[in-house]
Amino acid sequence: MTKRNAVPVVAVVAATALAWCGFFVHNMAEFPGQTIPTPDSLFPTLVWMAALALWLVPTTRTAGAWMLLAWAVINLVGGAISVLPLPFLPFDPEQTVEHYAFHGLYAATQLPLIGLTAVWLSRRARARARSGLSRGVRDSG
Repeated sequence: MTKRNAVPVVAVVAATALAWCGFFVHNMAEFPGQTIPTPDSLFPTLVWMAALALWLVPTTRTAGAWMLLAWAVINLVGGAISVLPLPFLPFDPEQTVEHYAFHGLYAATQLPLIGLTAVWLSRRARARARSGLSRGVRDSG
């Protein structure tokens, strides 16, 4: 991929930090006493960190982009579903403006990462198609 088509690494790092912050702020508001070491925050945080680590290594950047994209979409969809009083949920979500506002914030913070990784993957696929690279050939990004 040429520099002209590249998504800056720092932009993906910043979008990942923003997405994680949205997740964590939501958890702090939703679950009193929440801290990073508590399981509800720690395990998702480890997923964010692993995905970002893959993104930062040029030889695993594609896997990292897919993982970041998938995790942000899961957070977006999960946050949207879990705010609704659906009968299959194992809890009864609070139906207040404040609760909806935190879920709106949570969703909004996922969007930049979804957009950046989707754009990066799309540009990479177009560049590979133009260069005639086969799907099985590894490249650095």
